[in-house]
Amino acid sequence: MAWYRRRKENISTPSQEKKEIPSGLWELCPSCKSAVMMKELEIHVFVCPNCQHHFRIGSEDYFDLLFDKKSYTLLFEKLTAADPLQFKDRRTYAQRLEKAKTRTGLADAMRVAVGKVRKQEAVIAAMDFAFIGGSMGAVVGEKIARAVDYCIAHRIALVIISKSGGARMMESVYALMQMAKTTAKLTELAAAHLPYISIMTDPTTGGVSASFAMLGDIHIAEPKALIGFAGPRVIRETIKKDLPEGFQRAEFLLEHGFLDVIVHRKELKQKLGEILAYF
Repeated sequence: MAWYRRRKENISTPSQEKKEIPSGLWELCPSCKSAVMMKELEIHVFVCPNCQHHFRIGSEDYFDLLFDKKSYTLLFEKLTAADPLQFKDRRTYAQRLEKAKTRTGLADAMRVAVGKVRKQEAVIAAMDFAFIGGSMGAVVGEKIARAVDYCIAHRIALVIISKSGGARMMESVYALMQMAKTTAKLTELAAAHLPYISIMTDPTTGGVSASFAMLGDIHIAEPKALIGFAGPRVIRETIKKDLPEGFQRAEFLLEHGFLDVIVHRKELKQKLGEILAYF
């Protein structure tokens, strides 16, 4: 029972309307939980200035970051996914593709561009996690295959920036075939004595890590990137053992010989230019 009862109305102010912050001005860091202004994030190439957490960025962001004067030419942009299996779960695959295209403005989960990185010409193929989790379907495999052919024809290096949850289940065996396809094409690149630099970002998992991501002449990763085949939870439940601290993170993989170097995003262009110049 209440001891006191309010007899008068609450104190009023000139405006009772709730003021909302416009969307897109702030971003919450998933690591340190601090709110960071979007403008500040852009200045720091989408790395948290407080804890150095690397936010996920898209292919266009990487192209602008790595190519000299943000100048590059996009390749194979007209390739789009088909639906040979007429796949359907809660929605049809065709509907999922259309939604992803509308939401992201992309044709598929990878874009390929050619330009110069610190005056060294290179082809960069970058994955977009925003497009169905960066999943690898027939289009991703075909773009890598054509990128290899382009590199061989023009005698230049190939760089692939991976960011993916794995193969695209809606394409079933067609997606799984891309593991063999990309591996075979990278063998051709090696036979032509041309360098392939693999850059692994968060996350690089599933069929992507089990194929082209781990076949580079040089393996680079961003700090704390999740890199592996199956996820830690699946592995833990399978082997019935606790996993080491930091398991499948870039630092753990570097310590165990799966990576050559971990590079902060701000230093990525310089390091990539040095490697290309060396080759």
